[in-house]
Amino acid sequence: MNAEMLEALQALARDKGISVDALFAALADALESAYKRMPDAEDYAWVTIDPESMDIRVMAQETDEDYNPIGEEYDVTPENFGRIAAQTARQVMTQRIREAERELKYEEYAGREGDIVTGMIQQTDARYTLLDLGRVEALLPQSEQVMFERPEPNARLKAYIVEVRKTAKGPQIVVSRTHPGLVRRLFELEVPEIADGIVEIRACAREPGHRTKIAVYSNDSNVDPVGACVGARGARVRQVVTELRGEKIDIVPFSDDLPDFVMKALSPAKVKEVRIIEETGTAEVIVPDFQLSLAIGKEGQNARLAARLTGWRVDIKSESQLAQEEAYGDVDWAEGEWVVDPESGEQVWKPADGGDAMSAEDWTEAVDDEEPLAEADAGDEANAADSASEEE
Repeated sequence: MNAEMLEALQALARDKGISVDALFAALADALESAYKRMPDAEDYAWVTIDPESMDIRVMAQETDEDYNPIGEEYDVTPENFGRIAAQTARQVMTQRIREAERELKYEEYAGREGDIVTGMIQQTDARYTLLDLGRVEALLPQSEQVMFERPEPNARLKAYIVEVRKTAKGPQIVVSRTHPGLVRRLFELEVPEIADGIVEIRACAREPGHRTKIAVYSNDSNVDPVGACVGARGARVRQVVTELRGEKIDIVPFSDDLPDFVMKALSPAKVKEVRIIEETGTAEVIVPDFQLSLAIGKEGQNARLAARLTGWRVDIKSESQLAQEEAYGDVDWAEGEWVVDPESGEQVWKPADGGDAMSAEDWTEAVDDEEPLAEADAGDEANAADSASEEE
């Protein structure tokens, strides 16, 4: 019977992926718990198991008033202990095996934050989606899902591990589809040069479901980092785009020269000049007039991603805007506000110094004549002074 029990424990250990020693410890604890529930059980007792012969013994020892063991150990194994212990220990053994399994699952994923996993969509609702990873399930919260993705049951999905929690029911793995790290890991899977460390992804900026920009750098002068990520006829980047459900990806070369890096980060727009303003942490970008909308992007998306990629505030101006600022940049315009004339019902410019109000038409003519209000007022005062001098 003991040999059969040993063989059963070994088979159970192989089946559950648990060490035999862990099962022996669980069995000993279970038998000890069963013994202490028996009548006339010793207060200080423990169970020993011979791993070779499976000989099970209950040993005890006398204790003093402070419950410290004294004297010799002695055998107190009951005659019918085997039968009673087997019935009582079954539940405890089952619980210990489950705890050991949960601990193994946690150890398998503990410290794997930042890794990518592939799972099958098992359940989805308005709050979260469950991914079946095989031995465990991963939780994909609604906040970590791309807005336009529609998870389909039984479909395979790659996700990025953001957190591994240890709970009473086992490990809880929280994954994400919106984290920029997902893009990095997908490129590592598709581009051997990145996995080998020849090409590095130095920066990544992402708006999930819409567009991503990555800056890549090569540690080997003979390897083109952008070409390595794109692949032959775009095969490598196409695999990443497919996994991200059509999200656009811009791959730009990283540069230590900040103006050059900002210029490349705004790709596909063509930039004429980049001026770095260290005091404000701003990169002032000058683009041709016809490239302004492309540089800014739809709803400012291209400019936002370029700013996140470079870490600098990006201020984009067209050549005509720059020329206008340079023409009027040093002019001290008169202060005032646009108000509605109660008599005519039209909007008029009312100077803050209490001067005469100016209609929109007159104000436009002043701007077209490149004569700022302050200069016009100064000119009028000068003319009045000249007239007074001539009369004298």
